[in-house]
Amino acid sequence: MQLVLLLLVIITALGMWEMFRHAYHRRKIPIRIHVNGSRGKSSVARLIAAGLKAGGIAVVGKTTGSAAAVINTDGSETPVVRRGAPNIKEQLGVFRRAARQNPKALVIECMAVRPDLQSVCEHSIVKATHGVITNVRPDHLEVMGPTMDDVAASLAGTVPSGSHLFTAEDRYDGFLAKRAKRSRSKFTLSTAETVSEKEMENFSYEEFPENVSLALDVCQSVGITRDVALHGMWSVTPDVGAMTRWVFDEKTDNSETQRIEFINGFAANDPDSYVRVWKRLGLNENPENVILLMNIRSDRQRRSKDMAPLFGKELSAAHYVLIGEETALFADMIRRGGVSADTIYNYSHLEATELWDRLVGLGNDGCQVVGVGNIAGIGNRLLDHLRQKEKVQ
Repeated sequence: MQLVLLLLVIITALGMWEMFRHAYHRRKIPIRIHVNGSRGKSSVARLIAAGLKAGGIAVVGKTTGSAAAVINTDGSETPVVRRGAPNIKEQLGVFRRAARQNPKALVIECMAVRPDLQSVCEHSIVKATHGVITNVRPDHLEVMGPTMDDVAASLAGTVPSGSHLFTAEDRYDGFLAKRAKRSRSKFTLSTAETVSEKEMENFSYEEFPENVSLALDVCQSVGITRDVALHGMWSVTPDVGAMTRWVFDEKTDNSETQRIEFINGFAANDPDSYVRVWKRLGLNENPENVILLMNIRSDRQRRSKDMAPLFGKELSAAHYVLIGEETALFADMIRRGGVSADTIYNYSHLEATELWDRLVGLGNDGCQVVGVGNIAGIGNRLLDHLRQKEKVQ
């Protein structure tokens, strides 16, 4: 019995020590920006960090995204190495390492999905001076759902207390404004219209104006002028999952050269985001020039089921190529949804090099291949292959 009591005392003491140590590290960082939302968290976190850095603020950033990383005050990046499944205790280590760099600001992406853990991340770990909720989309419904109202309520768990909430969400903005008021926080709604098409042309990858507007509003609230912040954002290093584009001139079987463009949309994930991507890029205007490449994960079947009804309709293409896992099941779903079997190709057995050669063979001159679904596994390997091709082109 005495041993049990001793162990309880030791465990309690260690927990209190961890709590006090974290509070000490948090106090050393006066500006703490917590970025949550369904889509675009990593992009917005990087944009904010770049804007602050351009304004002369020493800033550390941490993204979870497609490849978790810490962005140091000197702009270098350190990958986050995990020895097991992701755990929100990782954020404590980020604060500890960030505090050693003596930054004025930390921009940290929320890594929790469960509603209760999202709230813990904000109110026990970050205690943000600036809270960000990018948007509310139908993703992770199996955890945050089943309804969109549930998703909005879950994300609202990171509304900060007594500070400032920023969002670009235009459907649940009223709900989020009420939650901010209840938490004694100011509320700002950012809109895409404040960023011009000409300004968007200066990005090296496909960014969304609402993300830029949101990041600009946060930077301006810290005291960075719009022009300074925007110029910093133009030079940002995009997240691995950002919507990048490559154009290649490829030899065909008859030795002719055809131009083919690859659009990395693997990380968008939810149906609403893909419909927005298709409209933004005008892909439905010439579907005969589009190859839709769907990467499927067996542990993301809910996502696949949600996307299947879009194929052949909102997401129209000349060819539908399936890669990854459990592709036969997805092929059956889209066939039953009206997609012709003649336009469906199961390339789940191919590795990156041969997969790309087959895609080139399917396309015509000027065609666009759009990667969707998931970035993991063959998605990442294909992107690595294309990066290598770009270097030698």
